[in-house]
Amino acid sequence: MQQTFRSAIISGIAIGIAGWGYLAFPNIIGAVLFSFGLLTVINYKLKLYTGTAGFVPLRYEDGSSRWLRAIGELLFILFANICGCFLVSLLTRLSPLELGTQAQAILESRLALGPLRAGLLAIGCGFIMTTVVTFAREGKPLALLFGVPLFINCGFPHCLADAFYYMTVPVSYTSEHLLELCMLYPCLVAGNFIGCNLYRFIKG
Repeated sequence: MQQTFRSAIISGIAIGIAGWGYLAFPNIIGAVLFSFGLLTVINYKLKLYTGTAGFVPLRYEDGSSRWLRAIGELLFILFANICGCFLVSLLTRLSPLELGTQAQAILESRLALGPLRAGLLAIGCGFIMTTVVTFAREGKPLALLFGVPLFINCGFPHCLADAFYYMTVPVSYTSEHLLELCMLYPCLVAGNFIGCNLYRFIKG
């Protein structure tokens, strides 16, 4: 468990740095730069929520409920990922770039969508994530350079990227919309999970 936590922390740091790159260049260049985070996760075999959710066992042939333990570990990975993103978000306060302004614009767009619509859009990100991770595991990492910019430009929320953005937003704004965030974020996590497992849910 300790090793999993360390791996997930580093994974969160990689996603935070990738998110930093996107906030610095909020265009197609930044979307491509965001691929750094996923390439790092794949290369070092790190634990990332959206890179793991589509591969956890959902059922066992003996009918046991061991999948609950797998889901618990997945949520543990999510927590550690968020901690890693938080560490990077602290550094953004030192940057001369207007990262907080860009992050707030993303947050405002999510809040305008509302929890349900944002959660449904997050399914698209999860689907892309499982697809590109599967390709990368087969020695085809180039898929990441297409998949990552795709989900960003489509406006599909990635729960870890969004966690980094939300923690980069000025604290006063976050505090003002705290209740809305508490309703929004679980929907993004659930949407990503559904999307990550869409292949399995449909194919059976």
